[in-house]
Amino acid sequence: MKKINKIVLAYSGGLDTSIMLKWLQNTYECEVVTFTADLGQGEEIEPARAKAANLGVKEIYIEDLKEDFVKDYIFPMFRANTLYEGQYLLGTAIARPLIAKRQIEIAKLTNADAVCHGATGKGNDQVRFELGYYALNPSIKVISPWRDWELTSRKKLIEYAEKYQIPIPKDKMGEAPFSVDANILHTSSEGKLIEDPENECPEYVFQRTNSLDDANDIPSIVKIGFEKGDPISIDGKKQTPAALLEKLNNYGRIHGIGRLDLIENRFVGMKSRGIYETPGGTILLKAHRAIEELTLDSGSMHLKEELMPKYANLIYNGLWFSPEREMLQKAIDLSQEYVSGEITLKLFKGNILIINRNSHNSLYDTDLVSFEDSETDYDQSDASGFIKINALRLKILSKRRRSK
Repeated sequence: MKKINKIVLAYSGGLDTSIMLKWLQNTYECEVVTFTADLGQGEEIEPARAKAANLGVKEIYIEDLKEDFVKDYIFPMFRANTLYEGQYLLGTAIARPLIAKRQIEIAKLTNADAVCHGATGKGNDQVRFELGYYALNPSIKVISPWRDWELTSRKKLIEYAEKYQIPIPKDKMGEAPFSVDANILHTSSEGKLIEDPENECPEYVFQRTNSLDDANDIPSIVKIGFEKGDPISIDGKKQTPAALLEKLNNYGRIHGIGRLDLIENRFVGMKSRGIYETPGGTILLKAHRAIEELTLDSGSMHLKEELMPKYANLIYNGLWFSPEREMLQKAIDLSQEYVSGEITLKLFKGNILIINRNSHNSLYDTDLVSFEDSETDYDQSDASGFIKINALRLKILSKRRRSK
């Protein structure tokens, strides 16, 4: 094995990555740099600094990347109305390219020749992280402990932690009931008690949304302003990208919006069950589609609908930095030039109802569509020829069938 001089570890500060940190030091006998990203996971990340220092780390990076995450990753994805397999808003997948990008940048800053992630050997994240690493630095060495080490059970992990005096939270002494990934866009819960699709997901799994029983009894009226496909304001007040999404998250939380119990097809070939909560993102998707309905022509809208599943698959499969994703992004972004205006929504008991649309770029012509007599470029008698031309092929086929 080629000697590794320094490793940049994606470090959460939790038990597993703390064990991983010590394992890297022991296995590779080199310096380890830790990188902890605040992507809005909803928990304090500064304690990771002390934990890393206690394990002998000299170079510790802890960074608030929420605004970059929303502006440069979440919003571009939402311009495409992106859903994986028709339902999943890709909250985990869209976070991985940013983490991978920053790890590679830190590796360059610190002269590290390797990076390490904490993804398991059965999931999608190992693919997402590593495709990102290699796209940005093809010569980087990638270390995936879950595929390499012998700590293959919770018991072995606990024993390793005890041996090296790594603090063990009391709730981690036994088997964790389920695993959680969280960021400003969503939470994802998987494993253990919710692995069996026959089991109803217990209420305590949900962290970001009230149940419908506990949702507000009074609806909220929310106006979202858009400019070139991106949300820029709520109720007329401009917001930064992260602040806007946080505000929508709160509306979604109190009204029980954004829950999803999904059986999905992982890129690595197996099916898995995930419990997702995407409160603000679910509201944003509805609003963005509504402003597009008003401002996009049919050709652009229908083409976007055809491109979206391909775009979603690229993100889900870890190909954010691929040329094909960038090509699709340019097409999607071009379609958003006139997608500006305001959408007013009513939020209530898990429902999102559109009550008003407004845009200076609207393609909706009341006179043109009205049943009342009006002076327009549309002559109803022209429809006869239009229908006859489109019916010609069907009439010919029908004659052939009747002749047999």
